[in-house]
Amino acid sequence: MNKFLPDPTAQRNNTQSGSPAKERKEISTRKDEHISLVLAESLPVELDSGFKNYRLEHNALPEVDFSEIDVSLTVLGRKMNLPIMISPITGGSEKSKKINRALSELANDFKIGFAVGSQRGALTHSSLEATYKIRKYAPDILVFANFGAVQLNYGFSIDECQRAIDMIDADALVLHLNPLHEVFQAGGNTNFSSLLSKIEKICSKLEAPVVVKEVGYGISATVAKKLADVGVYAIDVAGAGSVSWPEIERKRSKDVVVHNAAKAFIGWGNQTAECIENIAASVKNIKIIASGGVKNGVDMAKAIALGADFCGNASEFLKRATVSRSENEIFVESLILELKTAMLCTGCKNIRELKAAKIKKIA
Repeated sequence: MNKFLPDPTAQRNNTQSGSPAKERKEISTRKDEHISLVLAESLPVELDSGFKNYRLEHNALPEVDFSEIDVSLTVLGRKMNLPIMISPITGGSEKSKKINRALSELANDFKIGFAVGSQRGALTHSSLEATYKIRKYAPDILVFANFGAVQLNYGFSIDECQRAIDMIDADALVLHLNPLHEVFQAGGNTNFSSLLSKIEKICSKLEAPVVVKEVGYGISATVAKKLADVGVYAIDVAGAGSVSWPEIERKRSKDVVVHNAAKAFIGWGNQTAECIENIAASVKNIKIIASGGVKNGVDMAKAIALGADFCGNASEFLKRATVSRSENEIFVESLILELKTAMLCTGCKNIRELKAAKIKKIA
């Protein structure tokens, strides 16, 4: 039987087999391979983020003192010195444990947000929990727990949600949506049916706020409205412009069908900038996190002017984390300078004013 057609006796991709030790090793190997492939210079980006298609109106007479520009904000009671978080990256292996520690320490020093990678492995294998436990390195910042929303169709419930939060003393839970990735990932979970009602149940019972994010293909305004209506606190649009998961899984796979099919999805997805603009225009009472190709402070300024509350990035931090701490320090300091300069040149003294800055689509 073709493994990509329905099997009446067994689903493709939804079962674990082998001993717990073997499963833990497979999880760790997959996490390390993902890191290596994200870092590969040859990995293509399917679409750009779309920020180049928007222009902030330049103000030659800003009437603002650059030294008094405030780029901080408060989210869930935590002050962020810069409107950016380190988006979910990794966890589940010794290599990822070191990366999580380095990046959480960086986030704490600069007072920006931090999210761990999917905790699914640690929720099924407690020996992996230590690779995610970063709160001792980041006691003062906004921290997000995280696992795939699709796991709610594979035995996860409110209990796993609370365990994920408790594991790292998180301020909120991210449930990520990744249908395109799961299809091409070996052993991926592909039953995305009836998830909205399960997310609604989690939102109603979990004390911590729930954030829903994509992993690189964007959340449309239509989907955002459905999520807002069931109580989701924030949408992380995670649009096109960064990592290509079908390409990563194509490189990992030895399956010729996967190799052929994954290529067809080059160029798939919703651009980050348009996701932000469309959600901000039509969905009320929900926070918007802009990620997916937000590479510099000008992108951040555009994202916030389009309607985002703050931004996120994973790959740029990961690339620098594997080089040196100083590389990421320079990156964050550059983001601050770029953002403050964009705010000066649009006449904005703080993030609230930046959200009202004039921006127009040029292409």
